[in-house]
Amino acid sequence: MKIALFSDIHANLQAFEEMLADLDSRPIDAVYCLGDLVGYNVWPNEIISEMQRRKVPCIAGNHDVKVNGLITTATSLKEPGKKYAYHLIDEPGRKYLSTLPAHIKLEYKIDGQRLNIMLAHGSTRSIDEYVLIDTNEAYVLELMEEANADVLCVGHSHKPYHRVIIDGKGNKKHIINTGSVGKPKDGNPKGCYVLLTIEPSVSQGSEDIVAVEFIRFDYNIEKAAKAIEDSPLPIEFADMLRQAK
Repeated sequence: MKIALFSDIHANLQAFEEMLADLDSRPIDAVYCLGDLVGYNVWPNEIISEMQRRKVPCIAGNHDVKVNGLITTATSLKEPGKKYAYHLIDEPGRKYLSTLPAHIKLEYKIDGQRLNIMLAHGSTRSIDEYVLIDTNEAYVLELMEEANADVLCVGHSHKPYHRVIIDGKGNKKHIINTGSVGKPKDGNPKGCYVLLTIEPSVSQGSEDIVAVEFIRFDYNIEKAAKAIEDSPLPIEFADMLRQAK
């Protein structure tokens, strides 16, 4: 079973299209999005439309929920500032974002044993919480125990990693951050998504029960950055794309 996971597109259509092209070239069984379709760039409606067309299961990111209750006027569409990115979203797009779930849980049986995969944007406790590669191990295990998860997949930080930790029973737990499709922050400006392979021949508790591959892809960064510079969005958003920070 091969599962593609991605998050944090942030309305970057250039990166999103390149990610989809790469994804479509691979033998993938399932695709899930861990949120933050919008914010920081000018193509939120195109992103949402394609997500709906492809029927990709998606959870809400912290930027996605910011749209709830937002009142857009002709003036707000012209005023400079961060909120401009949210005012661009049309009414159908807002309705779609308002219905996204907080989490998705996948349950598999591998050689007669269960493998539980939890998908969250920030953490299982909060959409805004960061689960980083150096987050306290005991705390991460606590989160995973609460969620009854063997594999925890998150986004939000825009910094990809795969971490393996051992619980009190000697079981190996996997924590995976998908990085960011449209706004990397790890110093590498290439977009990123994850391929998760579940190995049916390996018993639960083995580190190799899941194989994790980070896919980095090129896209037209200058076109995406120029779209920001030609809009009322803050100019520093364009520099963030170029510098991946």
